[in-house]
Amino acid sequence: MADLTKPTEAAFDKQAWAIEQVRRDLPIVLADLYRTARIGRDTLLVIGASTSEVVGEHIGTATSMAVGQAIVDVVQAFAAEAGCEVAFQCCEHLNRSLVVSEAYAKRRGWRKVSAIPVPGAGGAVAAAAYWAIADACLVDAVEADMGVDIGDTLIGMHLRPVAVPVRSQVREIGKAHVTMARSRPPLVGGTRAVYDRDEARRRAGLDGSHHASADIDN
Repeated sequence: MADLTKPTEAAFDKQAWAIEQVRRDLPIVLADLYRTARIGRDTLLVIGASTSEVVGEHIGTATSMAVGQAIVDVVQAFAAEAGCEVAFQCCEHLNRSLVVSEAYAKRRGWRKVSAIPVPGAGGAVAAAAYWAIADACLVDAVEADMGVDIGDTLIGMHLRPVAVPVRSQVREIGKAHVTMARSRPPLVGGTRAVYDRDEARRRAGLDGSHHASADIDN
């Protein structure tokens, strides 16, 4: 009887192809982010990735440690060169907690949680990151300065407001959709800000007029 716990030859082919795609395209994605975001010492990059989506399967159904390790390797090489810190997001089964350096977590005052990510409960990328970071630990939340989401893993809860979309020339890594964002401080006040209620109603077209002021962008 065949051992169903072992990847099939077709699965190995998908993994090999996906690893090639990661090594080719993820550096381009990170370089595009670097050109847009202010990445440097003590800035934080959050990474969320589904290896299942990278190989072309539904999220959570075809986890690959080999693909996860490839993603971690590329990200860590980028972070070392850029001088930033990295947080690797776990899957929903660990409440999207994050793998980070314990020394960095202590410096930032983050709250640790007790779990070790594995495939099926944390995800392959988080599991690979846990063993790749010498003093790895899990924290429940961060406020990152920028992020890359590979496979629609929903990293937004860990981005510092206000998130601003960043476009890359690469839209997919393997078969996984890629989105990126950087954060900026909230813009409060300024010449376009309105503080008077009557003026706000006029701008919104609520003062008896049937349309909002044409000089305001939607």
